[in-house]
Amino acid sequence: MDLQSIALLTLALGAGAIVKGATGMGLPLVALPLLATVLGLHQAIGILLIPHIVTNAYQVWAYRAARSSDAAAFLPRFLLGGAVGIAIGTWALGTLPERQLEIALGLMLFAYIGLRFAKPDFGISLAMASRIGGPAGLAAGTLQGATGIAAPIFVTFLHALGLARNVSVFVISVIFLSFTVMHFTALVVADIYRADWIWLSLFALVPIVVLMPVGEWLGRRASPETFSRMILVFLVVIGAKMVLGL
Repeated sequence: MDLQSIALLTLALGAGAIVKGATGMGLPLVALPLLATVLGLHQAIGILLIPHIVTNAYQVWAYRAARSSDAAAFLPRFLLGGAVGIAIGTWALGTLPERQLEIALGLMLFAYIGLRFAKPDFGISLAMASRIGGPAGLAAGTLQGATGIAAPIFVTFLHALGLARNVSVFVISVIFLSFTVMHFTALVVADIYRADWIWLSLFALVPIVVLMPVGEWLGRRASPETFSRMILVFLVVIGAKMVLGL
């Protein structure tokens, strides 16, 4: 890997770490599209697995007090559906052309952005969340397996619940951690994951560990609305790059 690729990799991971620290999510949503343009989607997904496991395990522990909240009752059904979806999505990752998956990921980013603007006040009850948790998990898991990003579905799902920040971060981290462990297992079983990606994954931890605290500091000071708009602008640019193949 040349110096330019290393610099872009560090930039993508650092940006994702700042967003992750500020909001509890966003590492793959921000970092993966840029990494995919440099390394290809398969390798980009593989590199992010270990950092994603480490960062979400930390946040599950840090926010563990929220585990008894009634708002987390939908998690078992969501995770079960996600396991099935990840198997389906991993099959797609190993079968479909990479360019088609990159276009699909870019379009999913645009769909996520569109939902954020079109339905900013959309809400669902906890009872409804429990009923639709399985299908929502299936859809999110399929996205995770095929593209490495489940956020367009499950972040919208959680946003509609209107959870308190501590509960939201805990639930998001549990889902991310569970999905990533299942995804890693599926990639190994499907013989897609390569052992040499482990070294890049370990390198990826460096900018993440350094810059996540920066994101936490910014998150405590910047308004959520301002930070959300900055993320959406970034995603528009990256989504356009992936769809157009620039």
